[in-house]
Amino acid sequence: MRAALAAATEDTIVYDLTGIGRQYAALRAELPDAEVRFAMKACPVDEVLGHLARLGSGFDAAGPQEIVQALRTGVAPGLIHYGNTVKSDRNIADAYRLGVRDFATDSREDVAAIAEHAPGSAVFCRLATTGDGALWGLSHKFGCSPEDALRVLLDARDAGLVPSGLSVHVGSQQMTPEAWGEAIGTIAATLEALHRHGVVPERINLGGGLPALGVLDRHGRPLEPPLDKMFTVIREGMERLRAINPAPLSFLLEPGRHLVADHGAIRAHAARLTSRHRADGTREDWLYLSCGKFNGLYEMDQLRYRLEFPTRPGEPLVDAVVAGPTCDSDDAYAQQGGSVRVPRTIASGDPVWVHSCGAYAVAYTTQGFNGFAPLPYTCVGGPAPDGESA
Repeated sequence: MRAALAAATEDTIVYDLTGIGRQYAALRAELPDAEVRFAMKACPVDEVLGHLARLGSGFDAAGPQEIVQALRTGVAPGLIHYGNTVKSDRNIADAYRLGVRDFATDSREDVAAIAEHAPGSAVFCRLATTGDGALWGLSHKFGCSPEDALRVLLDARDAGLVPSGLSVHVGSQQMTPEAWGEAIGTIAATLEALHRHGVVPERINLGGGLPALGVLDRHGRPLEPPLDKMFTVIREGMERLRAINPAPLSFLLEPGRHLVADHGAIRAHAARLTSRHRADGTREDWLYLSCGKFNGLYEMDQLRYRLEFPTRPGEPLVDAVVAGPTCDSDDAYAQQGGSVRVPRTIASGDPVWVHSCGAYAVAYTTQGFNGFAPLPYTCVGGPAPDGESA
C-alpha cells in the first residue's frame, strides 16, 4: 500500500486487499465457530466485497441496493441477511424477490410487514444495548427490550415466520470487553424467557463493534483496544449460550471497520498551512488538507487519523489544527482535543498520507459538497482476475 501511495500523483483512496484478507483470516482464527457477515456500509467497494466473498464471507446488507451489490460478488443469497431493522414494505418485498430470507427486526409492526411481504422468512430480533464503551453507541435508534423481543418472536412464530434468533450490536469502535459480556448476559436471559414459551432459537448474531487498531482518540493518543480480552469474552459467552439452549446454536458476526479500517489510506495533499490570531488574541496554526469530513474523513470529529508527510521527514514541527477544504466549521479535527504536529515548512501541494481510514471513507462521501469531488479509489494486492497475485 505504501508503494501505491508513493506512486500516486493525484488524491486517491488506496485499499490493501491483502491486508484485508489477513485481517479476515485472523478474525476467523480467533472465532472459528462464528460465521462472518461483512457489514457492507463500512466499505461498499466492489473489489473489497468480491475479495471477502472469495474468502468465504457473507454480507450484512442494509437495503435492496446493498443486496444487489452483494449478489454481484457471486455469493449465495443465503449468505446475505437484511440487517437493518428500518425498512419499508417495498424494501422487504424487493429483498425477498432477490432471494434474501433472513431479516433483522425489533418491532411487532415490522414483523407483520415481513410476514406479509416475505412469507416464511426467518427473523432475528435485535436487543438493545447501552453502547457504553464505544466511540459511537447505538443504543437509541435500534434494538428493543428483552420483554419486547419475546413478544416480537412470538408474533413471528404465530405469523408463519421462523423465530430464528437474537442479535445485538455493542456500538461502533467498542473499546471494552465488558460490553460483550453485558450483551451476552442479556441474550442469555432472553433465551431462557423464550424457552419458557416454547421458542428455541437456532442463531445468535453478535453484531459488529470490533475495533480498528490504528486510529487515535480525539486527543491524538493511541486507542489500544484490548482485542485479546474481547475475543476471550466472546468465546466464553458463546459457550455459555450453547450450554443453556436446548438445540444447537450457530453464531454470526457483522464486522465492518475491524476488517477494513487499518487497510485503507488516502493520498491527499496540503492546501495551505496558515497562522492567525483568534478573537481572544491567541495565535493558532491551521493545516488545511484536500480531503476532510465530506470526502473521506467523516469520523474526524470523534477520532484522529494518523498523518504522514512523506516529502518532509525530519523537519521542524509546529502544532496545527487539521481541517478539510470545505466551508463547514465541522470539517476539522475536534479542536478541543488539541493540535497535531505538522512540518513547519509544508507547502501547498505537498503530499499527505492519511492512514487507517479504510472504514467509511467511501460510504460517507458526499456527491460533491462545496464542489469538492469524491475521491477516486484504487485497490492493491489480493488476487488478480487471472488468479495470480496482484
